[in-house]
Amino acid sequence: MALLVAVVAPLGNNISYIPEVKDNALVSNIGPAGSVSEIPKIVSDQISTYVVRSGDTLSQIAEMFNVTVNTIKWGNNLPSNILKVGETLVILPISGVKHVVVKKDTLSSIAKKYKGDMNEIIVYNDLKKGDSLKVGSVIIIPDGEISTPSYASYLSPSGSSGIKEYKGYYLRPIVGGRKTQGIHGHNAVDLATSVGAPILASADGKVIISKFGGWNGGYGNYVVLRHKNGTQTLYAHNSRNKVSVGETVKQGQVIAFIGTTGKSTGPHVHFEIRGARNPF
Repeated sequence: MALLVAVVAPLGNNISYIPEVKDNALVSNIGPAGSVSEIPKIVSDQISTYVVRSGDTLSQIAEMFNVTVNTIKWGNNLPSNILKVGETLVILPISGVKHVVVKKDTLSSIAKKYKGDMNEIIVYNDLKKGDSLKVGSVIIIPDGEISTPSYASYLSPSGSSGIKEYKGYYLRPIVGGRKTQGIHGHNAVDLATSVGAPILASADGKVIISKFGGWNGGYGNYVVLRHKNGTQTLYAHNSRNKVSVGETVKQGQVIAFIGTTGKSTGPHVHFEIRGARNPF
């Protein structure tokens, strides 16, 4: 069984904190108790799941994964900071932009600058419409974008710029339809077709997340598969998921159906490949 071993100072009970990887879920042997400085940081572009143990707090888990508390609340539709022992949290790498407020900033101007949604900014940062922004305060813009070269611009024509490429490994997840947005977000493309059309597994894999109901960080209903080559694929905005966590699926198998859930402007699948070049 794979172990993530962090070189950290021992906790008060002289047991070092070693999170254990179990079916892609991080299972804390003792829970992230102790001071925040004693919690090892987990930095990854992959989506993780974490099983809550006794003594865990949102702030400690957020510190461990190097994300904000709101990132975890947003991605799991948590109404409060209260956690239940045994529940599984989906930890999404922060998808957005951090902005430090300067003089004359408004929610509207910040949303426009980073191509964000003002209502999402208000909810994510626990603000109210009409609130004045304090200079120096930090605002998170969910799904915000900074005008920098896109993910694709870092790839050479052959795709060999350090980003792994698996030619022929991934199947296009829908039949027909059209691409409505190129590489964006976490190495994603948007592929549009009619509501209810089948979404296909892009490669053989195991279902590690199947979220149904709620905003889920803007993904709406979504599925994540883990593949033997160490990558993950994500299929979002689904009208319905057809698979459950733990299932093994074959390439081309129907795993969900096209919808418009979450942050979506029309029927499409938001398709991400984490850990490799997206060929679509």
